[in-house]
Amino acid sequence: MEKIAITGIGIVSPSGIGKRQFWANIKSGRSFIKKITRFDAEKYPARIAGQIDDLEKYTHLSERLLKKIDVFSHMALIASEMALQEAGIDIKNEDPNLIGIFLGNAIGGWLYAETELRDLYLEGREGVSPYMASAWFAAAPQGQVSIYYGIKGFSKTVVSDRASSLMALGYARKILYQNKLNMILGGGMEAPVTPYALLCCNTYGALSKNNNDPEHAYCPFDRKRSGFVIGEGSGIVVMESIARAKKRGANILGFISGYATNCDGVDRINCASDGKELAWAINNALIDAQVNADEINYISLDGLAVDLWDNSEINALRIVFGARLKDIPISCPKSMFGNLLGASGVVDMITTILAMEHNLVPITLNLDAPSVKGLNYVIGEAKEYKINKALIISRGRGGINAVLVVEKT
Repeated sequence: MEKIAITGIGIVSPSGIGKRQFWANIKSGRSFIKKITRFDAEKYPARIAGQIDDLEKYTHLSERLLKKIDVFSHMALIASEMALQEAGIDIKNEDPNLIGIFLGNAIGGWLYAETELRDLYLEGREGVSPYMASAWFAAAPQGQVSIYYGIKGFSKTVVSDRASSLMALGYARKILYQNKLNMILGGGMEAPVTPYALLCCNTYGALSKNNNDPEHAYCPFDRKRSGFVIGEGSGIVVMESIARAKKRGANILGFISGYATNCDGVDRINCASDGKELAWAINNALIDAQVNADEINYISLDGLAVDLWDNSEINALRIVFGARLKDIPISCPKSMFGNLLGASGVVDMITTILAMEHNLVPITLNLDAPSVKGLNYVIGEAKEYKINKALIISRGRGGINAVLVVEKT
């Protein structure tokens, strides 16, 4: 399958809104995880998160529209506008039937749903907004982006836990390869910092409860790890064929060249400890990209900060890369701003593309004593590396594996 060009990036994250601010903060290696203050979370076992407090400063949406949508759609619309602007695309000049939207998320838009359900029980059905039904469900951002820009082409929403947005990108690449569309807005969004969504995330059983030290709570691959920390945000990219991108003189930021996905099939929540199925997905993504394992210059890790998941991820990498693994720089940048659940994969890909552009690998924060030694963890400060081909791993509850290969222009 041929490579697909990425020509625009939109990012809304706790580490920054817009790729310039985002990259500056990622490069600095600072933590953006803090105590949740927008509602009373004191009774929750885990009550810290990567949060976005200034979304309104970056919005281009009317107050009338904002009253109809949940914040996860709001973030997706901001990220979409950023991506389109960077790509130099005016939707009015495109055939709307040949543009698609492929997005992923894990839990939907619960702030809107919670508020309206509260009103239902307090005021009865008259107190519920008529937009409740269209604001909270998983495909709402896809619908809102479609309506806002008048996009009418084949589109898809993927709900596959933390692997959602990486799977959406893989699906989008396949559709572009088949020439069913000219262009796709691909990515994901998540807004889990709400009372009910946080409750659901706490039942996951894998959140860090280090509430007194938020900046050091998310420490994947470290001996002191105690679980991951949630974050909110959105990442959207413009995807199109290389031929189309070159024809219109677009600035190509990177290529998606390979993708594979599978499932461990061992437990409804946990992954397999041996990492064999993840290794299968990695190998098949490399085969799809026509890339040899020896050509990979950087690996972006899933990094759940749970013993079983972290160790199985390393096991998989050892199966694929063998002795060479110790030489490949590996990191988990989401440790700085939180795991964006269904949006985590696309944000990891955006981070990797920026790392390629700047020849700089971002760190894994709080990795002081690796549980598995002898690997090339990037810690302390971002390090200079020339990255031509990189691997991005995203996994989901129940042993879902998704792997993407990206290449530099």
